[in-house]
Amino acid sequence: MRTVQNRVGEQSPVKNSLRMLFVAGCTALSVTACSSGSGSTDAKPTPTKSAGQKPSPTASADPQAAAKKEVLDAYGHFWDEQVKAYSKGTEKGTDLEKYASTEALARALGDLASLHGSGNVTSGKPTHDAKVTALGLEKKLPEATITDCMDVSKWRTVNKKTGKALAAPKGKLTRYVSIVSAQKWGKQWMITKVESQHRSC
Repeated sequence: MRTVQNRVGEQSPVKNSLRMLFVAGCTALSVTACSSGSGSTDAKPTPTKSAGQKPSPTASADPQAAAKKEVLDAYGHFWDEQVKAYSKGTEKGTDLEKYASTEALARALGDLASLHGSGNVTSGKPTHDAKVTALGLEKKLPEATITDCMDVSKWRTVNKKTGKALAAPKGKLTRYVSIVSAQKWGKQWMITKVESQHRSC
């Protein structure tokens, strides 16, 4: 029985060597994170981050999400420039052609010609609730479809000289669905087509 107790109470040479190496290592490095394992909580190891370490990827790194954001940004700029042009009765001095092309640009220029010919401009601006409802990034010319709920209740046509608002056409919807097509030309998304639907949203 005494022999068993001696063996239990004794520490093997290997364990003694490991303990000596651990204590020596702590002394040599003088690092506060070293602990003898006795349960002391004075020093807790903290994670370190090297200067060149990059943050872990997040949802924003999703190419689909990034593309949708770019499309909606371009669509927002398209409308900002279109409203600016309509309020002056000319596209000059705007970046409309930077964001609109083909059918969308032709439609806007046609509206501007009509406004200019009748001596009218617009005041106020529309509001939007736009979402990217289709995305084709795998195509040679990436494309997207936007579904927008347009609210034009505060966007009026006015006489340029008098500033008096014109009566809206009978039956005209002030909130309606608009289907918009966009394509990516190089690094820039361009609005290529805007189709106003005769249905409310």
